[in-house]
Amino acid sequence: MTIKPLLDRVVLKPTEVEETTQSGFILTSASQEKPQFSEVIAVGPGGLVDGKEVKMFVSVGDKVITGKYAGTEVKVDGEEYTIVRQNDILAIVE
Repeated sequence: MTIKPLLDRVVLKPTEVEETTQSGFILTSASQEKPQFSEVIAVGPGGLVDGKEVKMFVSVGDKVITGKYAGTEVKVDGEEYTIVRQNDILAIVE
């Protein structure tokens, strides 16, 4: 199954989170923060959103930073994804 985002939405796959601290402590999944770094998996076409024309600035494969609690988390075929609006993306990592 594939996810095809609509309008100004973007599908992100969170990058792997370090499971140990720099000093060697192993973190449980409950104590880990939600990752803010993600990879863009799919991008909507943009278009007219709330009466304004939206141009998409991200593309598939970009590494991005999002707000800590942005978007909607979904699970498809055992993989976890986050769907966000483009304006929830704070930066592209180059």
